Amino acid sequence: MITIKNERELNYMRDAGRVVAETFEVLKDMVKPGVTTKELDQEAEDFIVRKGAKPAFKGYGGFPGTLCTSVNEEVVHGIPGLRKLENGDIISIDCGAVINGFVGDSALTLPVGTISQEAQQLLRVTEESLYAGIAQAVEGNRLSDVSNAVQKCVEKQGMSVVRDYVGHGIGAKMHEDPQIPNFGPPGRGPRLKKGMTLAIEPMVNLGTFEVRTLEDDWTVVTLDGRLSAHFEHTIAITDDTPEILTKL
Repeated sequence: MITIKNERELNYMRDAGRVVAETFEVLKDMVKPGVTTKELDQEAEDFIVRKGAKPAFKGYGGFPGTLCTSVNEEVVHGIPGLRKLENGDIISIDCGAVINGFVGDSALTLPVGTISQEAQQLLRVTEESLYAGIAQAVEGNRLSDVSNAVQKCVEKQGMSVVRDYVGHGIGAKMHEDPQIPNFGPPGRGPRLKKGMTLAIEPMVNLGTFEVRTLEDDWTVVTLDGRLSAHFEHTIAITDDTPEILTKL
């Protein structure tokens, strides 16, 4: 069942989304060669708590971190640890916060030092595909209009969208109905209505869309070892343009 949020609930989600966006502003300044993913995770946790929020990911399904930190060929769910970032890496950071029982969830991929032109294009295309999907998240459209817009944006650049992991509804729970694939034909699925809140999150690979999970049972990597990027926003369907709840 897809839940419709009232104004009070949307305000809670705006508050949670603002904390996530502010956390990313802190992390952007920290991402540089020599920094460990654990240091990023600890700073994020401390910041979220100082803001009066709760990390949404820590302990969720047993996940040990506040952030998912996925480097290079890692797609999603990378566990923060002692790995030091190196010049030329890219790191996808997924972050969530809870305020008054409601969740904000967002992700972005950042360059570490100087990255290749190919990596730069991957980041650009993935972020563009997110906003292409968001632009279709308007009242009256079908859910798959969002999915199709993401896929078209990515594939026209010769890249691929991950099929095994998708976006989702969000609110009082991290994962609510509906699931939001980043691929598929337009004009299908439920109609979008004012008050729906969605986490739209393209995961884009330079090579094949196929992925596998490492032995830690969390970290998902590309099957061919090529780079992957991840961008996400929590949005609300309104009378007019979609409202991005995880952007300052």
